[in-house]
Amino acid sequence: MKTVQISLNSIDKVKSFVNEITKFDNDFDLVSGRYVIDAKSIMGIFSLDLSKPIELNVHAEGSVTDDILSALAPYIIQ
Repeated sequence: MKTVQISLNSIDKVKSFVNEITKFDNDFDLVSGRYVIDAKSIMGIFSLDLSKPIELNVHAEGSVTDDILSALAPYIIQ
């Protein structure tokens, strides 16, 4: 599992993020405070506080993780 911080501070970013992440068969969790939601759920994402960075847990291993992180690069906070 790999954990990164992401920013989804606009409606367009949320929509494009969900479109990117649904291309992968892996599981993804978004963690904000004590809430954990499925990152592929657009309704779940909108229930979070999007003004702050959100933790993304990527449940993948090996080169698949690299492919996922490169696809999600526009959302990742360094």
